[in-house]
Amino acid sequence: MPSTQVLVAGGGPVGLCAAIELGRRGIRCVVVEPRATVSHARPRCKTVNVRTMEHLRRWGVADRLRARAPLSPAFSTDVVFCTSLVGHELSRFTGVLGLAPQGDRFPEVGQQAPQFVLEELLREIVDELDGVELLTDRRVVDVEQTPDAVTVQVADPAGATVAVTADFVVGCDGPRSVVRDRIGAAYVGERALRPNYGMVFRAPGLSARVRHGPAVQYWTVNADAPALLGPLDRDDTWWMIAFGVDRETGERAGPALVDAAVGAPVGATVLSTDPWTARMQLVDALRVGRVFLAGDAAHLNPPFGGHGLNTGIGDSVDLGWKLAAVLQGWGGPDLLASYEAERRPVQERVIRAAEDNMRTLSTDLLADDLDASTPAGEDARRAAHERIQATKHAEFHALDLVLNLDHRGSPVIAGGPHAGKRLPHAWLPDGRSVYDVLGPGLTLLTRPGDDATELEKVCARRGVPLVVAPLLDDDLAARYGAGAVLVRPDQHVAWAGAAPPGEPAVVIDRVTGQG
Repeated sequence: MPSTQVLVAGGGPVGLCAAIELGRRGIRCVVVEPRATVSHARPRCKTVNVRTMEHLRRWGVADRLRARAPLSPAFSTDVVFCTSLVGHELSRFTGVLGLAPQGDRFPEVGQQAPQFVLEELLREIVDELDGVELLTDRRVVDVEQTPDAVTVQVADPAGATVAVTADFVVGCDGPRSVVRDRIGAAYVGERALRPNYGMVFRAPGLSARVRHGPAVQYWTVNADAPALLGPLDRDDTWWMIAFGVDRETGERAGPALVDAAVGAPVGATVLSTDPWTARMQLVDALRVGRVFLAGDAAHLNPPFGGHGLNTGIGDSVDLGWKLAAVLQGWGGPDLLASYEAERRPVQERVIRAAEDNMRTLSTDLLADDLDASTPAGEDARRAAHERIQATKHAEFHALDLVLNLDHRGSPVIAGGPHAGKRLPHAWLPDGRSVYDVLGPGLTLLTRPGDDATELEKVCARRGVPLVVAPLLDDDLAARYGAGAVLVRPDQHVAWAGAAPPGEPAVVIDRVTGQG
């Protein structure tokens, strides 16, 4: 293990996805992860969003995640607000979090899955890749770089260290990132003042007692337990966030808080706890020299909306194919510079959206008479419904935030209709997704019979992987506003025009970062 092309510090989902993006492209990669096994105690992220599922489809593993997820999208696409699980319903959102199809807008619906299910799958995929090594029970303790390489000190449980030299390092080592500290980057932003107390608990028979039917989330609005909770599986293992509850109170009164959220005694067994306070922070630099930051090492946001892990995976995808292109010789310096140019606006937008979602929690919806079976209670519940619909809709219907990513300001976007944006999805006449025909490098979508020979020659001379797909009929060309669309490995449009580019070298220089 003395040298590798890329060393990834941190083997959570973000680091593993970086390794998969690199390893599938033939890049030698070492992932350093302190945990020997994946913990089931803290499920963390539970929404694998539409965009992440599109990447899993691209890697050929979306169905593997769905097969092992405890709850399928058919279980429910609802979020319910209620006074308690056995109390009055206040409001409801349906078709949430991308869990329901929307015509041809995307090929994969979102998937509810505890983070450990995703992480265990990603470890399996990494193990299947030649040239990728996952080192568990190891941690990065120091990072030093020169203009030509990065030297990383990796420690074992006994404290013995070995030096690993890499062309590049990706820091995916979370909020307490050693990599971030060693390169002199720092979070900028704020922390929330209100504490929250997370729990995983088991309560046999609870699902059958819920008055409101299946849902992926229940927001309970009562003075004793303003909370957010939901099922992790069909065997009555649940997760819960008690708002405004500190560690000491949670440790003392965890089962009582569950009873108050349910609205009846359920004899819950608390399996794990997770006190936390929301943070809205972004590093001042996503890159220093040959070292890059991704995921929680780079940005933190409140969990409301389910964007944190998914944004981190988006970081890994954006950076992964670009690092591979540079290491393979067809990517230029502007390609790596584009990582921060493209991802920082996305990260900022996600942090703002999550902070907006946090402005109205169960604690903010408390009102008199919500549980009263009286005219006053009906009025109170009607007012609560109106407020919930007005303030929480964006949290559960955020596909514009997830899918309408726009990299037009990037130095490697050449222009034209939809340039910089995710290629609008479409189903082809043969039933395939348009994404299924895209190659691992650049793909030129053209009309049948259009001549792309000059572009192919330029790419061949420069070693740029290119697939030409002559599948644009009149309908699809109209949808894209172009007769030729050059698509990047991450499904974003790099260039578009009426026909294949007349100056292909200029376009390829731009989109591959050669200037």
